[in-house]
Amino acid sequence: MPENSIFITKAFVKDAPEILKLQKLAYLSEAALYNDYSIPPLTQTLTETREDFENYIILKATSDGVIVGSVRGQLTEDNSCYIGRLMVHPDFQKRGIGSRLLQAIQDEFKQVKRYILATGQASVDNIRLYNKLGFNQYDTEHMNDKVTIVHLEKINKEKKEI
Repeated sequence: MPENSIFITKAFVKDAPEILKLQKLAYLSEAALYNDYSIPPLTQTLTETREDFENYIILKATSDGVIVGSVRGQLTEDNSCYIGRLMVHPDFQKRGIGSRLLQAIQDEFKQVKRYILATGQASVDNIRLYNKLGFNQYDTEHMNDKVTIVHLEKINKEKKEI
């Protein structure tokens, strides 16, 4: 896939099949890292992906009309934005698309006090990216013998009341 201009816009339910296909491709590297192919991004169904549109703002990055990245954000009860399922097509990684998606989802939630996300402890590239973008570890969660989840947050210094 040649890279032209990348556009980041809101995704719609009609995008769910393409986003799920991308998700399953993009998360294969995470599954391989932990030798666990039962991780939620790989087991999520199309119905569940469509249901996510009811609870999340989902953004997509497109190149020539093809979805090459996505991220979702959700307002939590404590006025934080939970950011999840950040993904970029393997052929488009290391080009700043993930950073742009992360910034775009934060822009959708300017009123929150903080942004939170999680990744596996062995996902050092993810952690490096999140640290570079101002996220800091605040907790860990031992899932099993293979996986420890790292929870990161970024305080919203530009909080805007609406």
